[in-house]
Amino acid sequence: MYGFYLSDLSMIRKKLHLSDADKEYVERMKRHPFVVPVSTFLVLFFITLISVIIFNGRDVVPSDSHVIELSMDGTKQSIPTRASTVGEFLERANITLGEKDIVEPAKDTTIYDEELRINVYRARPVTIVEENGLRTFAYSAATTPRSVVQQAGVTVYPEDNLSSEVPDNFLREGVLGEKVVIDRSTPVNINLYGTHVPLRTHAKTVAEFLKEKNVQLSKDDTVQPAPTTLITPEIQVFVLRSGTQIATAEEAIPMPLEYIEDSSLSAGSQAVRQAGAPGKKVVTYQIELVNSKEVSRKKIQEVIASPPIKQIVARGPQSSFGQALARLRQCEAGGNYAINTGNGFYGAYQFNVSTWNGYGGFTYPSDAPAGVQDQKATETYQRRGWQPWPGCTKKLGLQDTYR
Repeated sequence: MYGFYLSDLSMIRKKLHLSDADKEYVERMKRHPFVVPVSTFLVLFFITLISVIIFNGRDVVPSDSHVIELSMDGTKQSIPTRASTVGEFLERANITLGEKDIVEPAKDTTIYDEELRINVYRARPVTIVEENGLRTFAYSAATTPRSVVQQAGVTVYPEDNLSSEVPDNFLREGVLGEKVVIDRSTPVNINLYGTHVPLRTHAKTVAEFLKEKNVQLSKDDTVQPAPTTLITPEIQVFVLRSGTQIATAEEAIPMPLEYIEDSSLSAGSQAVRQAGAPGKKVVTYQIELVNSKEVSRKKIQEVIASPPIKQIVARGPQSSFGQALARLRQCEAGGNYAINTGNGFYGAYQFNVSTWNGYGGFTYPSDAPAGVQDQKATETYQRRGWQPWPGCTKKLGLQDTYR
């Protein structure tokens, strides 16, 4: 396989009329049988080296492969894969997640980016310390104190204060790993004009408690016990008003949402770092009656019964609108502009006929060229945002930042 053999050299010498110089060359080849194979090897070696330089040292992967940027255990590496989801990639890479480990993005996330970034956070030892000395040892991969405590199964309330600390002396404090301290709030029962409202507080006295909860007292209001009374667990506080009809209503407080930029995530992707929850408030109205019928009502109190918990979402660099559309059509139809599955939705963006409305002169979206479908999707987004694609919008974490 490496050129001529000695028998070939003899045959050439016998069958061909060679010059004296050619005969001398053949004799040298006969005396050095490894010259040709070694020369061939060197030529192939240099061809390979030149190819590596041309491709800048990058691996050449099949066209249906993606390069995953994996961050795990403090190291980063690029891994080519044909896996279709994050979970399948982890399985192929023999990466096993523990019960408390966290992977970003989620395991069911479809791999469509050329360089999807996957972060694996291993659970670490944590000691949860309460003010009464109670300690809870756990393992957690969460990134905020509240998420750590929730993952450990310890009940906390929105009013409880949590902080993360590094122990000065692990042995003296009896702490293993990171320390999360819970400053518990005190439960208080307030009767607000006849309506019982359970609350929690860090106030020391009844007066401080009423101020903290923004309870506005008028000259007609009475408070029991006295404002100077110290707050104790489950204390009963009454705020009363005589001679006036009062009505109360419980209303929701929207969940606050905070986004933090994280370059370790892929462009346009996001991950929930702390789960949030809406709160609730009790609103008290003074009612004016005429002939036993309500003619007006005036809000006199608004007490937050349960503060909302902020949801913290990390997101990668924001992608361009073109990239967002590419991700959307990959999620909706696998990027297939001509798809028609018979379910009433057509094309790369899965428009129905009524929404498409004969756009560009085409009855069905799947019959329209890619550029026409892209233009229709762009115009639809400009009018309605990502609302027409709720499933993929939620799955991909698309942000309404392009209009």
